[in-house]
Amino acid sequence: MAGSDHEGRLGEEFFTPGTSSFTEFLAVHRPELLGTRTLPQGVRAPESPHGTTILALTYRDGVLIAGDRRATMGNLIAQRDLEKVLPADDHTAIAIAGTVGIALEMVRLYQVELAHFEKIEGIPMTLAAKATRLATMIRQNLGQAMQGLAVVPLLAGYDTTAPAGARGRIFSFDAAGGRYEKFGFHAEGSGSPYARGALKKLHRPDMSRDEAALVALEALYDAAEDDSATGGPDVARRIFPVVSVITGDGYERLAETETRRLSLAVVERRQSRPDGPNAPV
Repeated sequence: MAGSDHEGRLGEEFFTPGTSSFTEFLAVHRPELLGTRTLPQGVRAPESPHGTTILALTYRDGVLIAGDRRATMGNLIAQRDLEKVLPADDHTAIAIAGTVGIALEMVRLYQVELAHFEKIEGIPMTLAAKATRLATMIRQNLGQAMQGLAVVPLLAGYDTTAPAGARGRIFSFDAAGGRYEKFGFHAEGSGSPYARGALKKLHRPDMSRDEAALVALEALYDAAEDDSATGGPDVARRIFPVVSVITGDGYERLAETETRRLSLAVVERRQSRPDGPNAPV
């Protein structure tokens, strides 16, 4: 095994002072593990599953992040129960849109990156630094993005250093690694224009957790209505969106029973109001 001798001891590279970035460490000692190589010129990227609609919104106690469960491959449904929302650390979560395989690998590397930094430095990264580090990782994937294998994640976190009432923060990114802080709410993916329209209508900063979850589910429902790549609540298969919250107590994914209850409430409301609820005046 590279990085260790025949007796199983770690190689000297692990004891050489250097960067607190795990990705930079890999780039020096095991670049093949980063998986950022581009395809040969003239070779087209194979068709692969893509994740679609993800969103985040702030509410009274922190920030909520959610995503539908569908992955598509061209005009086909590649997967109905994809997990698009994942914890990055105790107070940060990441949702993925774009090429699923690369996105999931990037999330795994990002999780290690944050844990590695905290072990080396003795303190966790600030939320702004986490967003910047993720932007750098996306930028490293630019070559593959130009060949159609783009990843466009959404980062949400609870910033313990921010003033009370402003601790839930949302960051979006472009395929070139541009980093943008969003205020109140944001959505990414093929159904994002419709989800953002619903969020613009329904979002309020003083919502409770249940109210915030219902708004997120209404937005995903609207996205599924107008975007064929976004999956709505699948009552027959019992597949519902993933909804997670991040507060001062840390990351928490809403239980399947709770997400099911709230999703069914949205479905029932749509029986009498197919276009969704009106915005509060």
